[in-house]
Amino acid sequence: MYKVLIPEKIPHIASELLHNAGFDVIPYKAGKIFPTAFWNKQANLVDGFISLLDNRIDAGVLAKLPRCKVIANYAVGFNNIDVAAASKRGMYVTNTPDVLTDATADIAMALILAVARHIVKGDTFMRQGKFKGWKPDLLLGMQLSGKTLGLVGAGRIGAAVAKRAAAFGMKIMYYNRSRNVQIETSLGAKKVTLAKLMNSADIISLHLPLNKETFHILDGKLLRAMKHSSILINTARGEIVDEAILIKMLKEKAIAGAGFDVYENEPKVNPALLTLPNVVLVPHLGSATDTARNEMAAIAAKNVIAVLKGRKPITPVNTI
Repeated sequence: MYKVLIPEKIPHIASELLHNAGFDVIPYKAGKIFPTAFWNKQANLVDGFISLLDNRIDAGVLAKLPRCKVIANYAVGFNNIDVAAASKRGMYVTNTPDVLTDATADIAMALILAVARHIVKGDTFMRQGKFKGWKPDLLLGMQLSGKTLGLVGAGRIGAAVAKRAAAFGMKIMYYNRSRNVQIETSLGAKKVTLAKLMNSADIISLHLPLNKETFHILDGKLLRAMKHSSILINTARGEIVDEAILIKMLKEKAIAGAGFDVYENEPKVNPALLTLPNVVLVPHLGSATDTARNEMAAIAAKNVIAVLKGRKPITPVNTI
């Protein structure tokens, strides 16, 4: 019987699918997948592995899973896995694209609105009993209609954010390796250089995968090119931005504000961010809807089942 390592906290649909396929499920607690007892008794029995974003799976870990044929990452990103090392060992790596597109785009739009219209400040203001009636200059924010949204990355999620922003009357520009003809045709989006986007957009939303090329792609030079009135939103990966420089700019009010769903040293959050009044912080909620998480669990399980049944995975990251 094939044995599959699976996180305890993901929706039950994953274990149900695996059990129905005739597989034995080995549950693990998030952050505690590799205790000594596991290595001594079970690691060499694992045939498939559903991994979480905080599971750092490097070549050393892979070497301790000699029977494993597939690592199904419970996320669209897979920067936590050494894909090249997995390929060398004949292991498939898979992810969960498409199913979390709308959920993540919703969070990006929520952060845009929260920062632009001072939603968190307003909530705090009310809870502290400071509201004494309407005033013409109370918490003035940015109106979205007529403003320009700059997408750094225009894949599935970026395009979904563009669609939402267009409904608010925003103009769309984007930076991407290839053209996205769909958003150009349907939304009038314009493809521009990254430098042009950074110094022109009113709101900049990040939607790039994390890899060697995108690490700190938004460096000091590009960040400092932003308009003083602009807002930066990151629902992609924290390491895409030089967070230290961005924090310095926020302290100096060199830009209007920022919204974070991800952080450079996640799960640790730079203490300085917690003190800044011009930021909105949420705890990596991009895919946090029942619908998205259930579909993610199902596709992860289906990828494992496909590989262990001798078929190609549904959403492969690598080729074997």
